[in-house]
Amino acid sequence: MDSLLNRERPPVFCPGCAHERVVAALDQTLQRLALSGDRVVIVSDIGCSGLFDTFFNTHAFHGLHGRALTYATGLKLARPELQVIVTMGDGGLGIGGAHVLSTCRRNIDLTLLVLNNFNYGMTGGQCSSTTPPEARVGSGFLNRLEKPIDICQVAGSAGAAHLTRISTYDDGLIDRMMDAIQFKGFALMDIWGVCPGRYARGNKLSPASIETELAQRPPVDHFQRQNTRAEYGAHYRDEAARLEPAAGPLRVEPRHKPPTEARCEVILLGRAGQRIVTAGELLCLAGATAGLHATQKNDYPITVLRGHSVSEIVLAREAIGFTGIDRPRAVIALAAEGVARRRRMLAALPADALVLRARGVALPETAATVVDIDFKTNRVKAPDWALATLGVLARRGEVISADMLRSALALRFKGRVLEAALAVLEKAVD
Repeated sequence: MDSLLNRERPPVFCPGCAHERVVAALDQTLQRLALSGDRVVIVSDIGCSGLFDTFFNTHAFHGLHGRALTYATGLKLARPELQVIVTMGDGGLGIGGAHVLSTCRRNIDLTLLVLNNFNYGMTGGQCSSTTPPEARVGSGFLNRLEKPIDICQVAGSAGAAHLTRISTYDDGLIDRMMDAIQFKGFALMDIWGVCPGRYARGNKLSPASIETELAQRPPVDHFQRQNTRAEYGAHYRDEAARLEPAAGPLRVEPRHKPPTEARCEVILLGRAGQRIVTAGELLCLAGATAGLHATQKNDYPITVLRGHSVSEIVLAREAIGFTGIDRPRAVIALAAEGVARRRRMLAALPADALVLRARGVALPETAATVVDIDFKTNRVKAPDWALATLGVLARRGEVISADMLRSALALRFKGRVLEAALAVLEKAVD
């Protein structure tokens, strides 16, 4: 097996940087495992370790600082046959700590190489999540305020089974790297090394001192016995295979003629609980029954039980390239909360626009034709106002027809719910 190193982009680390030794070890590992470049993905983030994806003739993905595991997870689940290897420094480790924990819990079949040199080497030697409190670094005393993490202990507690804490200068690095890559599940290697450009200038760190410190750390072998389980992707596919196949998308066959062939834009303005979004969906389905393209865009606050609810619908014979609405053909105004979200638009409506308004809802001065609907007299409950107004719109022959609306209801509802919806339409009087 030939080397996978990219001869056109040789490593550009500082002289004596431990990362260069990891590059060589990873290349030797891939050769021994007979992994060709088309079977390997190297995912990196920012920092000196983020250069790894350029040094190998493999698939590669270079992402944001600390986020490499998120991309790697997607890659592995989409292409489980690929060997996905993530390189990350101790800086990215701290920044992306939540992603590390999630990957440990899921047991995704990834190999994470943490190139741990105890500082942010690329950006000035500031302290990282692994910097010892007694170290001298480029961020002053800040490292004295925090306890450094032992990533192997943290990862094991989060559910990782295959953990390795090792020196860059250890003769067994390649063998341990092979073990990690071949492990069917999440494997993390905490690889300690020297940063000569930053950290080693103010701190006595050497291969020998790293060996001494590693020897004092507690072993992590017990996590493999404690956490070994099915790999996430394989387990997911097994569970999914037991489920009934999901239903295909709803197919709506055109069966009606729309009142107009022109593009129609409609805005529903209401509040939470008035089923504004459902009414917008019914408009789209009604358009589909006439062979029209349809888009729906909704606006409501995070407090879904209170506040405004707005739905914008476009129906058109041609493909809809732009879904924005500035001057709608029809506006349904059912509550002050929704009106407040579109006051400027309402004030700018032309004379040929139609506004169907619940009686008592205040509007800004507008040139549009305003039609009031007395829901109280017609004994329509507030949750049914939007549907009843669609009935009024259909009876007037604006945008949709009554047949289109009834077909939409039959597509959306069944049984007693459909019967109740059709009964609401009978009360739809302006």
